[in-house]
Amino acid sequence: MKILVIEDEAELRKSIKEYLYNEGYVVESANDFLKASEKTSVYEYDCVLVDITLPHGSGLDIIKQLKKANSEAGVIIISAKNSLDDKIVGLEYGADDYITKPFHLPELNARIKALLRRKNFEGNDDIKVNDLTINTQSKNVMLNKEDLSLTQKEFDLLLFFVANKNKVITKEAIAERLWGDGVDSMNSYDFIYTHIKNLRKKIIDKNGFDAIKTVYAMGYKFIVE
Repeated sequence: MKILVIEDEAELRKSIKEYLYNEGYVVESANDFLKASEKTSVYEYDCVLVDITLPHGSGLDIIKQLKKANSEAGVIIISAKNSLDDKIVGLEYGADDYITKPFHLPELNARIKALLRRKNFEGNDDIKVNDLTINTQSKNVMLNKEDLSLTQKEFDLLLFFVANKNKVITKEAIAERLWGDGVDSMNSYDFIYTHIKNLRKKIIDKNGFDAIKTVYAMGYKFIVE
């Protein structure tokens, strides 16, 4: 899952990025309104953490831009203690949640997980799809009642497919969402094919349903029976 942290306080931004990265997220950041506006207009995110008070603009306008663009990203406001009005306005603009400074990083992580479950998996920790059972908390995957051992990227790839089941997803979208905005500078997306090939092989080797289909000249689709 890919997260954008919009926060102008350097130490807090660094702490959030490092913590969420260690939790297995792909994390990008912006330290002012202009950079945040550019990133949200060009890239897709699963969750955006946005401080209201930013250099060169307001985080509230970032929320408005996301909603105007029909972004599917979840939005969590990072707010100061005395900014009740900003929280209310942010929620009215379409933010999903807020957390007040100072906060504990595990609480922030719990709010992100809860938000992503609500948006992508109807609030469930256990996802049952085809012959797979996926636990988003433990990151355990069962196939036909047997453990399916996946790498972190294979798990992230499977979860991204399931969240977008029966939709065509381009290689570019997969690369950006699972490896970050830096993939723009890459000349090839062959590494995506390798990860998908390995994931499919692990599923097929355990007699699982081969749900990942190549859509010629477009990308991939995860088929749910």
